[in-house]
Amino acid sequence: MIYFDHNATTPVLPEAAAAMQPWLSEHYGNPSSVHRAGRLARQAVEEAREQVAALVGAQASEVIFTSGGTEADNLALHSVGGLGARLLVGATEHAAVLEAASARAGQGLELDILPVDQNGLIAQSSLAERLRRDVPQLVSIMWANNESGVIQDIAALGDCAQRAGALMHTDAVQAAGKLPIDFAASPVDLLSLSAHKIYGPKGVGALVRKRHVGIAPMLRGGGHEGGLRAGTENLPGIVGFGAAARSARLELEQRQAHVLGLRTRLEAGLAQMPQVRLFAASVPRVANTCQFGLQGFQSEALLMAFDQRGIAVASGSACHAGSGKPTHVLLAMGYDEDTAHSAIRVSLGQQNTAAEVDRFLSELDDILRQQAPAYAAGLFAS
Repeated sequence: MIYFDHNATTPVLPEAAAAMQPWLSEHYGNPSSVHRAGRLARQAVEEAREQVAALVGAQASEVIFTSGGTEADNLALHSVGGLGARLLVGATEHAAVLEAASARAGQGLELDILPVDQNGLIAQSSLAERLRRDVPQLVSIMWANNESGVIQDIAALGDCAQRAGALMHTDAVQAAGKLPIDFAASPVDLLSLSAHKIYGPKGVGALVRKRHVGIAPMLRGGGHEGGLRAGTENLPGIVGFGAAARSARLELEQRQAHVLGLRTRLEAGLAQMPQVRLFAASVPRVANTCQFGLQGFQSEALLMAFDQRGIAVASGSACHAGSGKPTHVLLAMGYDEDTAHSAIRVSLGQQNTAAEVDRFLSELDDILRQQAPAYAAGLFAS
């Protein structure tokens, strides 16, 4: 199978799997226990905490382990106060933020959605205008979009929020391991991460929090994770997360050069197909992501055709796969429903090759010729 869906999840890195193995069988102590087995487990958790912190330029004490990016986003939005508090989020956020924000609005918070332009970017002037109107307690804008790959100017947007006196949260699940991140130097107060997007295991993530930010725990029980996330730590998952974070930090430039070369090759081929529309092609995107639409086609039919040929791609977020709804990201960018329904996302990874990109382009051409007589006859306008 050719796997082009790395923004949904990545294969577990051999180094991460090897690091996890002893903690699945040989060493199984509870990190909260005081005996030797527990102390060994605690040492492994803290080493992983340092590795995850190093990936994003944070202090180990600022890392709170969670069950994944979704819980990290929810925990961040849980930092917003009660009745009358205001929350400002981007229109193209992941469902983990949008749904959590909507739930908080149902509890009496005021929710304001920040619009994006046709490239999926949030203008600093737009944020500044909303902040002048009424300063929210929290601004949440994702660093890199999971569907389009668009990179927001988090430094400028966060600085704008900080000057107004608002806290700044960013979902960096798709940015970590793809962009250099310096949490300490940034105006970001809260940052969400997920292990399985950086070649680590599923079921573990982190919220990185600057010390001045107060958070009310969502889960109550023991005093785990500084009292902010109750529950026995997922020891093997956390160790795997740490190993994956270490590799992501050390190999960042090499990895991004590899996938950028593949994406450039892919988009050069797509440019030869007159009915293809590349989304957000003129603005900064993470190097591994290409989202495009196909005039007159439905993405679900194309996904099935690719799957039958042994190629895995996506139409958007895996969280909404099979819903039949067009991607909210493209709708927020101003595209109509037909265009949004035609979207295909290719997200490349380290094991992908130029030969696989060429195979994808060849299969796409063949699928279009079979499904569209006008395309096969060369009747699409350039």
